Amino acid sequence: MTDAATAIEPTPELIPEPRRKLPIWRLLAAGLIVLLCLGAGGAWYGLGVIRDLRSALPPTPDIATIPVSTAVVDRQGDLLRPFTTTDGRWRLPVTVAQVDRHFIDMLIAYEDQNFETNDGIEWSAMLRAVGQFAGAGGHVVSGGSTLTMQVARLIEGEPTRNLWGKVRQLVHADALAHHLTKEQILTLYLTLAPYGGNIEGIRAASLTYFGKEPTRLTTAESALLVALPQSPEARRPDRDPKAAEAGRNRVLDRLVRKGALAQEEADAAKREPIPTARKPFPMLAAHMAQEAVVAQPTARRIELTVDRRLQSALERLGAGRATQLGPKVSVAIVVADQASGNILASVGSAGLFAEQSHGYVDMTSAVRSPGSTLKPLIYGLAFELGLAHPESLIEDRPTAFGGYVPVNFDGFSRGTVTIRQALSESLNIPAIVVLDAVGTARLVSRIKRANANPLLPDNTAPGLAIGLGGVGVTLRDLVSIYAAIARGGSPVMLNDGVKPRVTEPANAALVLDPAAAWYVSDILADVPPPLNGSPGRIAYKTGTSYGYRDAWAIGYDGKTVIGVWVGRPDGEPVPGISGITAAAPVLFEAFDRLGTPAVPLRAAPAGVLVASNSQLPAPLKRFRHPDDNMVNRDAAPEIAFPTDGVDVDLGIASGADLSLIVKVRNGVPPFTFFANGAPFGRSAFARQNAWKPDGPGYVTLSVVDSEGRSDDVTVFLD
Repeated sequence: MTDAATAIEPTPELIPEPRRKLPIWRLLAAGLIVLLCLGAGGAWYGLGVIRDLRSALPPTPDIATIPVSTAVVDRQGDLLRPFTTTDGRWRLPVTVAQVDRHFIDMLIAYEDQNFETNDGIEWSAMLRAVGQFAGAGGHVVSGGSTLTMQVARLIEGEPTRNLWGKVRQLVHADALAHHLTKEQILTLYLTLAPYGGNIEGIRAASLTYFGKEPTRLTTAESALLVALPQSPEARRPDRDPKAAEAGRNRVLDRLVRKGALAQEEADAAKREPIPTARKPFPMLAAHMAQEAVVAQPTARRIELTVDRRLQSALERLGAGRATQLGPKVSVAIVVADQASGNILASVGSAGLFAEQSHGYVDMTSAVRSPGSTLKPLIYGLAFELGLAHPESLIEDRPTAFGGYVPVNFDGFSRGTVTIRQALSESLNIPAIVVLDAVGTARLVSRIKRANANPLLPDNTAPGLAIGLGGVGVTLRDLVSIYAAIARGGSPVMLNDGVKPRVTEPANAALVLDPAAAWYVSDILADVPPPLNGSPGRIAYKTGTSYGYRDAWAIGYDGKTVIGVWVGRPDGEPVPGISGITAAAPVLFEAFDRLGTPAVPLRAAPAGVLVASNSQLPAPLKRFRHPDDNMVNRDAAPEIAFPTDGVDVDLGIASGADLSLIVKVRNGVPPFTFFANGAPFGRSAFARQNAWKPDGPGYVTLSVVDSEGRSDDVTVFLD
């Protein structure tokens, strides 16, 4: 066993047995105690008092209905976050099996060594207490209380340092002993015993003072927890450690005298330090836990789908990364199992109490601009409709769609590229050209098929801008979309345990056909990783929203899908932030913290065509927009490097044997390169070529594209 909480199963309902009449000798004994204490009256008077008290007792409690803190637990039953009762108390549900047996033995040996055999009252102890009461002039010296009597007092919530309280406690204890089993009585004590302040019950006390579940306690810890309920306020370790230590040591000494503990063990326990402050209760998956309690306000125990170990690791990861990016930056992470849709971790912010970054806002469900993260679905639709293949050529050149003129993130156009390159490099212009061909309505429909909820302005049709982030989605939406792609196009309903699960229909429409989904995964698996990532482990895509407000990274292997968002919850820009620099490193670290080897992506399904561009059927060699005239043909080639009139130091004078790299942008390949009118190279698709000069001096460099358009520059080489 570990210190993590074990599953909390509700104790079976305690159905009170019919109340048995007290044996006459016990009634007379109780009456005698009343007689001795009062010093007047008679046994029959005492007997009448007992009968009156018995009729006024509260009902025998049902453990299953005693108000306790709602415990939100993970998929294994480990505690994620508890909540106080309605009156502000920490009183967690617990069973005897969840408590260290050594503590139970010490408790019984100290408080009620005949607990297993007595009927809830130790009459010899009570008579001794009466004698001490009389000898002390009417002051209670020792109560002689059994564990059953203490439970009676805890149920009633009334003090018993007076005659009538003690008599009532006796009668109540007798009733409990006849209606409940010993384990049920012990469970009530473990649930209700006071430990100082608003801490009640062994489980809340162990978490408060030791930061762990009571499944495994040291002898010193057990002794302190035995001592505290006797005087919970005076002995609170966080207020008076010396009093707490004295109480603990008194318990240890008494157990040694009773032969219940070896002297060596007690001496070692006394050397353990006393905790001097309360520890915070677990608060993992805080946003999800809060949502669960709101959805199920009367539940005593709520089981979420998250994994406590993974949740804790990713919360630390998110907080650490956010600290590096600035105090106002937050990080959100969602991890989901592809097969079941179960959410294994949900990090809503960089810290619930991080004020500057609005940590109370759950960014896994916040609606934001997705940037370029919808591009895989756009190209997937083109593959499905037979308009393109990953090796199809497409033009990346300035293109106007009415009044909408998209540009690439870096402001440059690459000319002719493959679809694979366009998606790998996240080029904007080709994505919008393809989206215009497949249709925005189809894209929105497929997003919804993936169980995502795209948010568009009221009463407006989706425009081409949605391809570059002009739509509102959540991190969970994106995880759901990518889970469908990872599953070969089959949608899955994400589930977190907060609300009753909605089962995905068996015949749910595909988000993409299997071949199209495989093409997308194959391309995304080749995207170069960030500096902290290993290539080929996952398929992933990044995105950056307009104005540097949102950075995204979503990736998957053959089993798990993870989504990461980085930004400011208040929507303000974060200069320089991007998906590849801010979110992708978190994504790859999150996969590392899964603790399991990467699972290979799905194998290619039937119908996949693996071929180079030259091997493709003629219609797939080049992507053709239905209205090909919309492409702006005026973008002539330009020599991007070297620029006109510059001096280029190649080290010729020192004897260095270096080549000059000539780079070109725009234009339509293939390109022919010239130096002083003499051709020195030709490239089918490459936009650069190398030329080795004969010596220093001026040279005129030229480039001509496939349509005969040219550009030239003159530079000086030395």
